Amino acid sequence: MKVIHVDMDQFFAAVEQRDNPELKGKPIAVGHDAERGVVSTASYEARRFGVHSAQSIQVAKRLCPQLIIVEPHFQRYKEVSAQLHKIFHDYTDLIEPISLDEAFLDVTINKKGIELGVDIAKEIKQRIFETTGLTASAGVSYCKFLAKIASDWRKPDGLTVIHPDRALDFISQLKVEKIWGVGQKTAEKMHFMGIFTGADLRSQSQQRLTEVFGKMGQVFYNFARGIDNRPVISEWERKSVSCEQTFEKDISDQSAAIIELYHTVLELERRIAKNEFEGRTLTLKIKFQDFQQITRSITVEHILHTKDDILPLAKQLLRQIEFHSHPIRLLGLGVSNQRGETEDEKTRWIELELEFEDWPDSQL
Repeated sequence: MKVIHVDMDQFFAAVEQRDNPELKGKPIAVGHDAERGVVSTASYEARRFGVHSAQSIQVAKRLCPQLIIVEPHFQRYKEVSAQLHKIFHDYTDLIEPISLDEAFLDVTINKKGIELGVDIAKEIKQRIFETTGLTASAGVSYCKFLAKIASDWRKPDGLTVIHPDRALDFISQLKVEKIWGVGQKTAEKMHFMGIFTGADLRSQSQQRLTEVFGKMGQVFYNFARGIDNRPVISEWERKSVSCEQTFEKDISDQSAAIIELYHTVLELERRIAKNEFEGRTLTLKIKFQDFQQITRSITVEHILHTKDDILPLAKQLLRQIEFHSHPIRLLGLGVSNQRGETEDEKTRWIELELEFEDWPDSQL
């Protein structure tokens, strides 16, 4: 299999700088400038000061006093994303979108009959620049895991190929933080076990990794050996519909929590109708003031369609949570569990890409 991973460079920030020449060369962060605002994307000029995505806007401004906060324009980003996919489809229809600004392409058999994946990646990068004025980075390899890592390797405007013959050597030198699925907590656990590189990870037995990391242990075991058999999936079935909101001020009052819960239910009802989704499991997601996060779920026999179906269950789940002395920072609701799903799928909280232009209160 020949896989290309295309990832736009500083996408939201790049679009803003392209559309507003006064922002070019300046440190900007795309996000909502509020007490609880979060950086969605930072320009490379801002990143030199330590500003990065998912960071508090207030922290970002302290790190970079000259930082310019730009409100997001999601319709523009969607329009550019549509341009990207039009280019992708000139080469293959096996396209798996990851977000607005990145996707996997299976070019094993491609429409132009180009033999080398690297040549396709070069063409795509050039056409993206000619069409949008923006740069993209691309990774080429024989599987999704390595193509993803390769696209991050020489950002911005990079192109990296990881050949099968060199894959194990490449992975051996890789820091575990770069491995797909290894977040901060997992990395800390791995470091405690003496695992710092791909080579260290490869030295661990399958049994040991599974004991410590559960199902992900098998994934890490395979990744360390360059094994990733996941296909590029161009069509997928929606597993859940969800929405969430971060509050400007933490909530510890029951009446305030019920009001916010009600508004979240209304938004969830709208999204269920828009996506024609049928699910039976409602999941409440709560993030507290100290960033501790919990979920509570309930499954019923009937389809959850309307506010009248969802609100009583949401209130029931909220009553299970003590938040008077543990204020709530974020509240989210999701519906999942379609007919025929496995038990694992019923209980999994799946966060999908939010349609932000329709959810202005979300803190990015």
